[in-house]
Amino acid sequence: MTWFQQTIELPPFKRGFHPITREIVSALPELGSIHIGLMHVFLQHTSASLSINENADPDVPLDLESSLSAIAPESFPHRHTCEGPDDMPAHVKTSLLGSSLTIPIQDGRLGLGTWQGIYLGEHRNHGGRRRLIVTVQGE
Repeated sequence: MTWFQQTIELPPFKRGFHPITREIVSALPELGSIHIGLMHVFLQHTSASLSINENADPDVPLDLESSLSAIAPESFPHRHTCEGPDDMPAHVKTSLLGSSLTIPIQDGRLGLGTWQGIYLGEHRNHGGRRRLIVTVQGE
């Protein structure tokens, strides 16, 4: 059984959903040696999220952003406002989507479906750099 862990720092992204599958895979050359296993990705932030979704149609990330903004609008009378009007809605969106993913590894590759990709949901207008802790277990 093999274990390894890597911290990946992503550059700042604008608000919205951004595909990050390539960034994760390119930071983990060890994946190629795993025949069967699991990859766990944990985002160390409370105002961004991780999601697996369709990565073929560029309208999907735009629709995800507009849908979540309708569910958690900045105009809602939040109590937690000391970090700006986009902060509490970002926490709500993160709570809905989550901050971690577990993906199977099959023959040295992520076991994602044909149209699936990993997305970072940046829920702040200016979120800054984001850190992922990626842990792989397999043989």
